[in-house]
Amino acid sequence: MKSQNIILLGYMGAGKTSVGKVLASRLGVDFYDLDLYIEERFRRKVADIFAERGEEGFREIEHNMLHEVAEFEDIVLSLGGGTPCFFDNMDYLNSKGKTVFMNASPETIVRHLKISHTVRPLLQQKQGQELLNHIATHLQERLPYYNKAQYEINVDCLDSFNKIDLLVDKIVDVTGVLNHN
Repeated sequence: MKSQNIILLGYMGAGKTSVGKVLASRLGVDFYDLDLYIEERFRRKVADIFAERGEEGFREIEHNMLHEVAEFEDIVLSLGGGTPCFFDNMDYLNSKGKTVFMNASPETIVRHLKISHTVRPLLQQKQGQELLNHIATHLQERLPYYNKAQYEINVDCLDSFNKIDLLVDKIVDVTGVLNHN
């Protein structure tokens, strides 16, 4: 049977990791979060790597680690928000699995980020309307890359952890991935 990798992409705070963990469990496959994979391999937080090497240095590491983890078979992979926007990453990802753009409005992203405890290097020092405006602008810049995904689901309904199963159902439905359980 051909590998059934599911690759979740979208802006930070869209819910890729939360949904990805449940999806992987439902499918009976391993889950990988690219940022966590990088942190484990380098024994450093992404924010620290970003601070030390700058965005360009981090993106090079991210690209190399993406090419490593995407070679695994039958996984669910959650990407960092910027991963699809650099190098040939989107073309490569589309060749390695079923890519799903988890599309969220800027308002949903802000709401999700408020409940997240993750340090976001690109958003530090931004709050309120400034944060919303920054996300809206940044999201528009990234949409051409995100829109290269094979599938898209809207995640604006994800206003509680209870709705994760609903989104997992949608991903299973739109991708046609077989339930391994």
